[in-house]
Amino acid sequence: MSDLKNDLLLRVLRGEKTERTPVWMMRQAGRYLPEYMKLREKYGFFERVQTPALACEITIQPVDIIGVDAAILFSDILVVPQAMGLEVQLIESKGPILPAPIKTANDLKRVRVPDVNETLHYVFDAIKLIKQELNGRVPLIGFAGAPWTILCYMVQGKGSKTFDEAKEFCYTQPELAHQLLQMITDTTIAYLKGQAEAGADTIQIFDSWGGLLSPQDFEIISLQYIRQIVDALKDIVPTIIFAKGAWHSLDSMAATGAHGLGIDWCIKPQMARQLAGSNIVLQGNFDPAKLLSPIPVIQKEVKEMMDAFEGNHHVANLGHGILPNVPVEHAKAFVDTVKEYQV
Repeated sequence: MSDLKNDLLLRVLRGEKTERTPVWMMRQAGRYLPEYMKLREKYGFFERVQTPALACEITIQPVDIIGVDAAILFSDILVVPQAMGLEVQLIESKGPILPAPIKTANDLKRVRVPDVNETLHYVFDAIKLIKQELNGRVPLIGFAGAPWTILCYMVQGKGSKTFDEAKEFCYTQPELAHQLLQMITDTTIAYLKGQAEAGADTIQIFDSWGGLLSPQDFEIISLQYIRQIVDALKDIVPTIIFAKGAWHSLDSMAATGAHGLGIDWCIKPQMARQLAGSNIVLQGNFDPAKLLSPIPVIQKEVKEMMDAFEGNHHVANLGHGILPNVPVEHAKAFVDTVKEYQV
């Protein structure tokens, strides 16, 4: 079925037995790599995202340098609010700023469900180019932010540890919130279908702020919209849900029909498996900060993580994105230890 030389990730997501566990790292394309920093000095953030040749080069860097089993598209979840009509600024080492956030029904008039082929064609062009350049070496992962996580930025207007304003918006103006969530969902479905059509082999939905919601609110504000996305995609391409901190809802996330669930380092693999059931693939869950440990410690702790997942239905990964100050050889030690691991 596949013309990929290394299709470990896809085989695991399809529930097949593999000779070893596949490994990749969230945020692997980016700021811990000196090769990336050279491009960052020359080009602005959205210039890197919107120029297919640059996005392609950055996406492939970790495949060449670290030896991961999959490439993940170099892009940003905030291209979606941008496509929907909001201004997004990315201030280096400060994070995103949306200068005109959504607070009222009047503000919502500025937002639209766009034609993704017009507004996000540069992503599809990048994917086509990446697939060509990868030439079947490893699969390509496409992605988008979950609607709740996107709403957080569209309402708060910037990053936050608690996103109180986004929660207040949902709790005090629920009708408006659900209207916006549905618009984000519709845009995201079209966008991810476009990614799959352009050649993405699998899709990950990042719900970075899912863990800020109670289990009940997670269902109402986040999961019911993620479910729509998974429903629309699951027969086209394997899907992975990563809702950081929302481990309380692993059972209901597993019930969406997604192929994989990402977990962070705050839950034991055994417990995650109990909650998620035995059929779904679990992805994770090494603490990215642990990659700052000495290499022998990394090797020992990666083996312990692998033992805990018992080698089945598992994609080795970090429990969140790699930190910018991780030495390249430490990232490589993580990947190599997974590759050499024997059950």
